[in-house]
Amino acid sequence: MSSSESMPVWDTLDALAEMVASRQGLYVRWSRGPEPDLKAVSSRDGLTGLSLPGLSANALDVEDWWGDRSVRTWVARRLYDYSHLPRLRDPRTRPWVLHGAEAGRGPDNEPLVHQVEPLGWIGARAIAEAGEVITHQPGPWGPMLRNDTA
Repeated sequence: MSSSESMPVWDTLDALAEMVASRQGLYVRWSRGPEPDLKAVSSRDGLTGLSLPGLSANALDVEDWWGDRSVRTWVARRLYDYSHLPRLRDPRTRPWVLHGAEAGRGPDNEPLVHQVEPLGWIGARAIAEAGEVITHQPGPWGPMLRNDTA
């Protein structure tokens, strides 16, 4: 068993939100996992093919402008925005949580993270719960890929 397969799993959105509320510098990355990612700690720009100075990820830290709204809803939004990636890229794509430092910004203004410490996988149940939370929000919330019909 590889080291990334033995990482802990956050099975529920509540458990993940609790962790996000208690620690700063956390990111979610959708990929095949830390083992292949940490070989180079570099993402590649899909348009130009350039190697980027860190892993493309999305911050889980709650922004000040979110105010006193639910951390659970914040985390649900952060997961839901990219939940289409396993369908579009590779079915082996899974979300995992890491701690790290920003090395810069990627071509879509996403954080590029280095000094990566893998913390654990985000389980399918937590992803499904995130979808439920977003589905029940008032207004036109939707995933980043707005025209995805799959």
